Amino acid sequence: MTTILGIPMQALLGQILIGLINGAFYALLSLGLAIIFGLLNIINFAHGALYMLGAFAAWLLLNYLGVNYWGALILSPFIVGVLAVAMERYMLRRIYKLDHIYGLLLTFGTALLIEGVFRNQFGVSGLAYPIPAQLQGVQNLGFIFLPNYRAWVLVASLFICFATWFLIEKTRLGSYLRAATENPKLVQAFGINVPLMITLTYAFGVALAALAGVMAAPIYQVSPVMGSNIIIVVFAVVVIGGMGSILGAIVSGFGLGLIEGLTKVFYPEASSTVIFVVMAIVLLVKPTGLFGRAE
Repeated sequence: MTTILGIPMQALLGQILIGLINGAFYALLSLGLAIIFGLLNIINFAHGALYMLGAFAAWLLLNYLGVNYWGALILSPFIVGVLAVAMERYMLRRIYKLDHIYGLLLTFGTALLIEGVFRNQFGVSGLAYPIPAQLQGVQNLGFIFLPNYRAWVLVASLFICFATWFLIEKTRLGSYLRAATENPKLVQAFGINVPLMITLTYAFGVALAALAGVMAAPIYQVSPVMGSNIIIVVFAVVVIGGMGSILGAIVSGFGLGLIEGLTKVFYPEASSTVIFVVMAIVLLVKPTGLFGRAE
């Protein structure tokens, strides 16, 4: 059997694939965070709780209304997005002109409130969410048996991430969004409803988190703590990629998932901290992050 540094090739390739799948969730979550910070200048610490809400919305839709996974992929981001509209209009809009710390504290408190309510109602043990019938089973790749559902998550995440990047960076709508955050008075003079654009941008970033929650539900189970377990790692991904950089969030998400997977093979004890080691190194070399730009 072929080995690399004493590690069987089969185990190595398997961990690379698992790392990419974990990276898909890092990329989706950090993408929403990067959109919200890059366009609205808000450090959204409630992102993990809203990711959890997306998963719970899917679970509640299935168990109380009979809405399956495919319906939840559409309805859960919409439901959580509507909640985000209310948050932006009645909470965040009041602090846009204040220091970043106020936004962080407000969203952190909101996250604690949301998580506390769901902890009280559902506990922390986790609730099973079934894999849809169309995505059950596995594919034999020769070096690993890849579950169809995980392959779907990887492909769907790649498509969503790069479609979002294209929308914001390469289309007229994206140029309006960027202009509205940099010079809102000028954009408003052209008849564009800037407050509405800002509200919808926040809702879109949150909807991406909710979508990630739905996709994560069959893999990680639905739990009130699923957001708090991942949010610190996701913030590290965003910092490494560059705060507010859409492409940086995507590349760093998948890249760090891959690095984490390889670390589990070569030095398992460091797998839970390697992302933060990378963050420290990147900040020492390039404080704005890999894709960030100095103001």
